[in-house]
Amino acid sequence: MTSERTTLYRDKQNAKLMGVCSGIADYTGVNALWVRLGFLVLLFMSGGGALPFYFLAGLLLNKKPPHLYVEREEQKYWQGVRQSPRRSAREIRSRMRDIDRRLADIETYYVTSNPRLTAEIERLR
Repeated sequence: MTSERTTLYRDKQNAKLMGVCSGIADYTGVNALWVRLGFLVLLFMSGGGALPFYFLAGLLLNKKPPHLYVEREEQKYWQGVRQSPRRSAREIRSRMRDIDRRLADIETYYVTSNPRLTAEIERLR
């Protein structure tokens, strides 16, 4: 079960031929120019043997949905998730721990600076 945001698509909006290279660029977060140049190098090094794979990918890959990303920041986030899901999960856990620590600090500050609230909490225990 994969999310539609973590799937490889053909990007017809930025396509030159079939959208395979621009789809790979969108999937990896690399500039499409570098992906196209890399494909051309691969094409010349393989003596044209990579061309059928390009057309096969162009036929098999689905077209990228236009509603996939709302903002550029969201696109960057999902590219990072695709590149390293474990790192993304670690970053989210770290952010949540930081938020939890900050909330605990706020709670401690508020409770210690409010003697009436402290007395009421102690009475409830």
